Amino acid sequence: MSTAPLSDQQAVGELAARLVEAPWIALDTEFLRERTYRPQLCLLQLAVPGEALCVDPLAEIDLEALQPALASGAAPKILHAARQDLEVLWPAFGALAPLFDTQIAAALTGLPAQIGYSDLVRRLLGFELPKGQTRTDWSKRPLSDAQLHYAIDDVIHLAPLREQLLDQLDRLGRLDWLAEDLAGLARAERLFIDPERAHERLRWSTELDPDRARLLQRLAAWRERRAVDKNRPRSWILDDAGLRMLVIKPPRSAADLAAISELAPGFIERSGAQILKEIAAAELPAHLPALPPRPRPDPAQQARMRRLSAIVQKRAGELGLAAEILATRRDLESIVRNEQDADVLQGWRRTVVGQELLAAG
Repeated sequence: MSTAPLSDQQAVGELAARLVEAPWIALDTEFLRERTYRPQLCLLQLAVPGEALCVDPLAEIDLEALQPALASGAAPKILHAARQDLEVLWPAFGALAPLFDTQIAAALTGLPAQIGYSDLVRRLLGFELPKGQTRTDWSKRPLSDAQLHYAIDDVIHLAPLREQLLDQLDRLGRLDWLAEDLAGLARAERLFIDPERAHERLRWSTELDPDRARLLQRLAAWRERRAVDKNRPRSWILDDAGLRMLVIKPPRSAADLAAISELAPGFIERSGAQILKEIAAAELPAHLPALPPRPRPDPAQQARMRRLSAIVQKRAGELGLAAEILATRRDLESIVRNEQDADVLQGWRRTVVGQELLAAG
């Protein structure tokens, strides 16, 4: 088992040839994203039968040689809590397929919905993984043997975990459930934020009148695109507090803009003119009404939420699942609003509990 990361093109090409022949490929990544919009891939860990190693993406190598094996082929790519890894790997490989996520599979057996890798190894394989490198800066070189062993530990147990989880799900008759949940895992729309929908992640967006809601959508989309273009965290472009003030009391002039204490002078200097253009383009009325007070909870809707939640809790208990695996609170809120796009109303969840939720009224 090698620990020194591959850092030359010939070695990567030879690895690619081995991966194409592998019956399965276990994957993990180490990355940084504190200073960037897109996570920076710092280390790629892979395991195949009889071999586990790291690839150094910060070396002068092209990872494209690995693309045929990772983005296609029959071998399942095994990851744990795959979403962030898939986002990190997308620029180099696009969508990986077929996928197996041990966290998703574990949740369908009745284990906690967000079970960690170490906890899963302990529960299913019966031993503790060493700790101590969780705060590593994976962009620094050279990496120590301890760091590399820690990184490789994250892939060498994925295949035996997969075998046990498949056996359990087969006995439970839930392999079809797993196939459904894995099918959409690598879709771009699940991994990345559409700028035109960036406002939806802000819970206060639902408290706005139509004019301010339209402005929020425009400014949130501007922020998202700028963060992508500059490859900086969106909060470095404009934090949520500043965005909220721009929406609540939209400035119409440079003086209005300068009066907003939540905006840093540097932001106004760099982006103030563009913000004023975006506000003008939203075609707001000359005088916006005061925001209405936050509506009090509707007793009928609250009662319906309790009813739906009780149904989910009961059904989850019968199935031995965490309730959030069947339906999240957001799913139930969506049903209360008479929307039909909640996850609980799709696929196996609709059969298991979704239809009962709809019938509950």
